[in-house]
Amino acid sequence: MKILIPVDGSAGSNSAVEHVIASLAGLKEAPQVCLLNVQWKLASGNVKLFINQDTINDYYREQGMSALAEARARLDAVGLAYSYHISIGTPAEAIVQYAQEQAVDQIVMGTHGQGTLSHVLLGSVASKVAHLAKTPVLLVK
Repeated sequence: MKILIPVDGSAGSNSAVEHVIASLAGLKEAPQVCLLNVQWKLASGNVKLFINQDTINDYYREQGMSALAEARARLDAVGLAYSYHISIGTPAEAIVQYAQEQAVDQIVMGTHGQGTLSHVLLGSVASKVAHLAKTPVLLVK
């Protein structure tokens, strides 16, 4: 079984990681775990007049690795192998696209990520993923 866990560094995404870890006892073999962090694309156009692309890419990498750190530590602590990836774009769409590209069997994600204002204005990333994904989505509180 291949499981995708979108991670933003929030308590909600850490709950999803803990759920997968707690589920290990009931599985015949350890799942393939893919961690995904999605960074919002920085404004384009004039921004590139002031900041070069390498600096922007470094920023994405630093922010992504920071968001992935806790999830990686938890999986390392139980000895569960995983891969990780940092995408750039709109979170829900990037999560669904990555799930399709990697042919995952399930997406496990927390219901409350970062950004309560974006939840009010744009709707929940988790609910958008559940709506868009063709893969089963397990939402964890």
